[in-house]
Amino acid sequence: MSGTTIDAEPGTVYLVGSGPGDPDLLTVKAKRLLEESDVVLHDKLPGPEIIDLLPEDRREDVGKRAHGDRTPQSEINERLVELAREGKTVVRLKGGDSFVFGRGGEEAEYLAAHDVPFEVVPAVTSAIAAPAVAGIPVTHRDHASSVSFVTGHEDPTKAESAVDWEALAATGGTIVVLMGVGRLPDYTKALLEAGMAPETPVALVERGTWPDQQVATGTLETIVDARDEVGIEPPAVTVIGDVAGTRESVVDFLENDYGAVGADEEATGGDR
Repeated sequence: MSGTTIDAEPGTVYLVGSGPGDPDLLTVKAKRLLEESDVVLHDKLPGPEIIDLLPEDRREDVGKRAHGDRTPQSEINERLVELAREGKTVVRLKGGDSFVFGRGGEEAEYLAAHDVPFEVVPAVTSAIAAPAVAGIPVTHRDHASSVSFVTGHEDPTKAESAVDWEALAATGGTIVVLMGVGRLPDYTKALLEAGMAPETPVALVERGTWPDQQVATGTLETIVDARDEVGIEPPAVTVIGDVAGTRESVVDFLENDYGAVGADEEATGGDR
């Protein structure tokens, strides 16, 4: 590509996080690489506003397809190597940070195993940003001095589950669940059975920083009904712990609420 100013040898793959979705939250480096790369491999999670910044002839959608199909990770890995070996500067664009449940580590290992140079470009992770823009800090001196990030994809009843919900319930602090909208009834039940208090505050933040952001709030006992009443759908972040209750005290003055306000209040009796 003529006129490029990327300070890297041709054939480099950049593993770039796009942040939570608001284009203003792209890092300076991420924005520069998107403008200067030869090709960008992306899924849907960066959000439509960021994807629309890319010319169609320089982007490849490797996300979900029709009828729930998705591009296998093995195909994405192979495509990255193929493009790099053609001498192209490649951006692999992911939502949030590519090393937080984004398979960036797997891609880095694959590229290294195939002698392809790569660079990691960190980003604001949605695990922290989505709660923050909804008025929820994941840590707070008065409420939580630790935070655990877990995936919500797994069935909590699996004998070999990688997530120990009983240990999380006993640890205290904040639990942030990514990709956990569908299994919300399962892991809230697991936490209740593990002894977590039913009145523990819980919040769901859908599409944090996107124009259609939604928030549902409740407790460990009521959040499933709140989710259904508001109509929360993936992608969303679940925040479990006392910090989720702090939203009520700040939401009247929160100006970066992005999406419509009021939907979550219908499900919880009003926090505005």
